[in-house]
Amino acid sequence: MRWSIAQVARMSKVTSRTLRHYDDIGLLPPESVGHNGYRYYGQQQLLRLQQILVLRELGLGLDAIAEIVDNGRDKVEALRLHHRWLLAERDRFDRLAETVSRTIKDVEGGHKMTTVEHWFEGFDSPRQAALQQEARERWGASDVDAATERVKGKGEDWWRDQGQTWVASLEALVAHIDAGREPADPLVQETIEGHHRWLTSFWTPNRESYTGLGDVYADDPRFRAKFDDTDPRLAEFLRAAMAEYARTRLD
Repeated sequence: MRWSIAQVARMSKVTSRTLRHYDDIGLLPPESVGHNGYRYYGQQQLLRLQQILVLRELGLGLDAIAEIVDNGRDKVEALRLHHRWLLAERDRFDRLAETVSRTIKDVEGGHKMTTVEHWFEGFDSPRQAALQQEARERWGASDVDAATERVKGKGEDWWRDQGQTWVASLEALVAHIDAGREPADPLVQETIEGHHRWLTSFWTPNRESYTGLGDVYADDPRFRAKFDDTDPRLAEFLRAAMAEYARTRLD
């Protein structure tokens, strides 16, 4: 049995664009391509897609995922490995839930604590480390390390201001969409210019990396879900607007 790219996208909640990207980079080639250029996927491809999505949920980058799914491991053995990872992640969240539960009891009880170390049990950062590693793979270790150094020691007020600026940009983009403006419209590009200027507080993307960031916003489920919560049209509109800005304004 075979499934079209549209059917796979609907089943997996992965966009067709993302599936095409996975094909382009060799991560998930379809079983066959019809004379009309349509991609079709079989059971093995769906199993591979499940592996990819599990590993993405665990915070791994695409390069690392490719190494794992291409290492020749038996499919059942690979599924058992992924199952163990998911159970470990579940246990970590259980520990976090217990930590929060204990803190609630402490606060509600009004007891004076002689130690609060248990308030932070279960907080590790494997996903944050994985995200940083993925950024290094995409844009280079020097840029990521420089960005990390640039924001080191910034206070709460600074971070709050950055968040408000970001939210204001998203609200402006939704207003552009509602007004029927295209991504290349000068008013939209003015908003995107502000977004690029805002990014320079962290790092300074060039044409390639700024276009790539727009693709990440739209294709990566971790980011796409956030944009969709604001407006389902936003991620693709932002991708197109950023690509236009990169093409016409950046080197």
